[in-house]
Amino acid sequence: MARPEKIKGVPADPKDRRILIVEDDEDVCGLFESLARREGFQVETAPDGLDALAKIRRQAPDLVVLDLMLPLFGGYETLKRMQEGEGSKVPVIVVSGRYTDPPTVALIRGEANVVEFIEKPVPPGVLADSLHRHLGTKGRP
Repeated sequence: MARPEKIKGVPADPKDRRILIVEDDEDVCGLFESLARREGFQVETAPDGLDALAKIRRQAPDLVVLDLMLPLFGGYETLKRMQEGEGSKVPVIVVSGRYTDPPTVALIRGEANVVEFIEKPVPPGVLADSLHRHLGTKGRP
């Protein structure tokens, strides 16, 4: 998907950016989706890695919010498979509610398309700021 770029330092409009949220917990997914929509983004969701990969192949989003603990394919497996195809250039914000030791966090952050690692619970303002920062958009006033 061609991303509209900033024009002369003006941030892009969030409505021109599509986010894929990959999260199996319905409550957390709903929270992330609601927040992203409230910020003006287009949002699609996937409950597992297989569904996420199919959606990425169909039309790569501008950014993926990826939980590490997923059914079918775990988040790390999904991330590695993304790097083999259409998702290789898509920035990924990895989120995890499970304790992850510093060397593992460093390993995940070192993956080619990972732009951020955030531990759950994710404060809404932190996620909103991350989405806008990595997509070159401006947050709500």
